[in-house]
Amino acid sequence: MRRSSFIAGLFMGLLPLIPFNSSWASAPKVVVDIAPLHSLVTQVMAGVGQPTLLVPSEASPHRYALKPSQAGALSEADTVFWISEDLTPWLEHSLDNLAPSAHKVELLERSETIRHEFRKGATFEAHDHHDENEHHGEDDHDDESKHHGEHNDDHHEASAHHDDHEERDEAHHDEHHHGQYDPHAWLDPLNAKAWANIIAGELAKTDPEHAGIYQANARKLNSSLDQLMDELNARAEKLEGIHFIVFHDAYQYFERRFGLMAAGAISLSDASDPSPARIREIQKRVADWQVQCAFTEPQYNPRMLNTVFEGSVVKTTGVMDPLGVDINDPAEHYIKLLTRLMASLEQCQSQ
Repeated sequence: MRRSSFIAGLFMGLLPLIPFNSSWASAPKVVVDIAPLHSLVTQVMAGVGQPTLLVPSEASPHRYALKPSQAGALSEADTVFWISEDLTPWLEHSLDNLAPSAHKVELLERSETIRHEFRKGATFEAHDHHDENEHHGEDDHDDESKHHGEHNDDHHEASAHHDDHEERDEAHHDEHHHGQYDPHAWLDPLNAKAWANIIAGELAKTDPEHAGIYQANARKLNSSLDQLMDELNARAEKLEGIHFIVFHDAYQYFERRFGLMAAGAISLSDASDPSPARIREIQKRVADWQVQCAFTEPQYNPRMLNTVFEGSVVKTTGVMDPLGVDINDPAEHYIKLLTRLMASLEQCQSQ
């Protein structure tokens, strides 16, 4: 008993010497839907608290079932940052039921966000590449026309030969999209910059005590994103003329930002199964466009991709990952994610 009393007394005496950050106790409870956005929120909240991630990066956000612990975190949330219903259609219902009083920020719906409409067709022949948000003043991500202008005649020829199957494919496409805009907007780092400011501003509203920290962190993050864009632009200039196909149509924000447009996508933007007509269209264009690579994704089984390109010269060993599997540090996640995407294209060019 005397020994226990001595240890307890010693511990109490040391308590004043243990560093304590008062913000830990008062940090807001913040929940985020996907890992890239979680990375941005983590950096803005540095020194105040740690947000909770709902969808792990190895899972598809298009279809996901919350675990009890995640549902619990959502029910206790003060603020929820999420991309949109078009990315996570299951989440809106959960937000209404589990977090009715939480402050919810749907970033795709914010006016500061650069948005692109869904592309149509397996090889995007119905897409005119116009930026639907010219009011943002972002003209540089429409430069893909100079890289792929030589394919315009092929596009018109392909569109003239659509059969009934292809029309059903497009109807299938429309059924799977609730809104007008492609939700994979985090893959444009200019959106990440805009979102850093939005995140800081929204957190400052609900937690004014730490507003100065949030704003300073957002400025620091924006500086890092500027450096990232400079680096990636320099690397992208060396990749002009590369022709590649992606597993699902998730990358147009990255493609447009850096002028590296995919020749097509096996699956739709929501990663639903492609129709036979869509697969035939992809196979037809492989030779016409001298496609070098087709990329798998870690969230999906690669067997479909291998089947589509069996017997062709297209390399199917590369990986493009829109979410960042195996990037374990939340603070570094976003920048590493975009750096990996560029590295995947560089690897394709070197094959």
